[in-house]
Amino acid sequence: MTVDLSPVQEYYKDKTIFITGASGFMGKVLLEKLLYSCHSLKEVIIICRPKRGKTPETRLEEMFKLPIFQRIKDERPHMLKKVTIYQGDVTFDLLGLSGDSLKHVTENTNIVFHMAATLKLEGNLRDAVDMNLLGTRRALNVAKQMKQLEAFIHLSTAFCNCDQEVMYEKVYDFPHKPEDLMRLAEWMDVKTLDAITPDLLKPHPNTYTYSKRLAELLVRDHYESMPVIIARPSIVSPSAYEPVPGWVDNLNGPTGLMVGAGKGVIRSMLIDTRYLSEVIPVDYAINGLCVIPYQFAQLRERPAEVPVYNITCADHRKMQWGEVIEMSKEIGYRYPMEAGLWYPDGCITTNKLHHNINVALFHWLPAYFIDFILLLLGQKRFMVRVQNRISVGLEVLQFFTMRAWYFKSEAYSSLWDMLNEADRKNFNMDMDPEETVPMYIESCVQGGRQYLMKESPDSLPRARLQLKLMYILDRTCKTLIVGSLCYWTYGLVARLLGV
Repeated sequence: MTVDLSPVQEYYKDKTIFITGASGFMGKVLLEKLLYSCHSLKEVIIICRPKRGKTPETRLEEMFKLPIFQRIKDERPHMLKKVTIYQGDVTFDLLGLSGDSLKHVTENTNIVFHMAATLKLEGNLRDAVDMNLLGTRRALNVAKQMKQLEAFIHLSTAFCNCDQEVMYEKVYDFPHKPEDLMRLAEWMDVKTLDAITPDLLKPHPNTYTYSKRLAELLVRDHYESMPVIIARPSIVSPSAYEPVPGWVDNLNGPTGLMVGAGKGVIRSMLIDTRYLSEVIPVDYAINGLCVIPYQFAQLRERPAEVPVYNITCADHRKMQWGEVIEMSKEIGYRYPMEAGLWYPDGCITTNKLHHNINVALFHWLPAYFIDFILLLLGQKRFMVRVQNRISVGLEVLQFFTMRAWYFKSEAYSSLWDMLNEADRKNFNMDMDPEETVPMYIESCVQGGRQYLMKESPDSLPRARLQLKLMYILDRTCKTLIVGSLCYWTYGLVARLLGV
């Protein structure tokens, strides 16, 4: 039976796609989207390293069991057979490929999506350079050997040029050269490198944005000889529509805050509520990535500069952090998490002193108390370790929530403008949907419960009862503490006055 293909689907017909980082959050969604919507493609090749004793093949089988691949199993199960997996790693030369696997990749690949990266914002510089900078060079070296290469899409981040007041869709120069940093990371010992890292990073807040910025320079320098393209998503949030609404598989960004606050673990956060939130649903970002090679192929003349796409939400769809937080709280109370540490009623402030006092009283003190009880009971302690991770994560994330960000995204907007009706249905990036922001946040909260916390919707009645009990306990404790403090203050003042 002949199936009518849309223009984008026709472009992908008989194409072979090579993906690095396919096991990551965005990588999984990209793989699913290509298999489902670009079903006329020839093959998708992914590389994956063994992990926790599991072979790449076993990891792929487990990936296919995830809910996001269910619609493919139901409607196009034959597409799963079009995935070829090789053992590989971006920290190895030639991505760990050799012999027949390297030959197959270089002789057949038409489009590369280089998505592998370390997302640890607080990670050390050597690891960031090895994954994000050297890893990009290794991917480019393999791509140079590809005989039928049409597009090499490098996934960067919208926040890599944080010294710019307005971030346009272009590559910004930087005093440091990628080659110099790669050589430095190779010969300098970790201790010395860690010591000079703070001075190297300026004005970047972390090794992630710094290494990503230098990786963009490396990619740009290959533009004369290769069809390279840079895509910069902002903070990637759970899916809006597909493969399933609210899908997420990690605690990075706003989702981690939502879950941490919902569990009563995060009690204080530095956020300037006046600033606009910079998030993009993962399916909007992935649909954009899928259309980028198609648009590049339609160009009559090669652009003078390397194409760059800021994949960010349209300005009229952005909301202030304060509005997002209030909506999230309201919806979070309707769909509470199970077995929280405390009632989810944290504090949002811009005052660092106020925040630090809250962290000491409501983060560290309960963590040490719980670990002390666990020690007495002979159980494994974990709360201080969890709070350490939360503390580092919040410190890094607060750089992004305490300042305003301004992006120009004309190139990303043009992707939607060029699509016909069929492709708009297949690759949705509509910034004026019928669904409202509260509806999207509701799907994010439910997605966090279901996909991250593994809490079934059937558990909601029990979770709501627990929330009511936590509320009573929270207000009782606060009343006792405030009452005791007032009584102590009254007694102190009375003694001072001799009453």
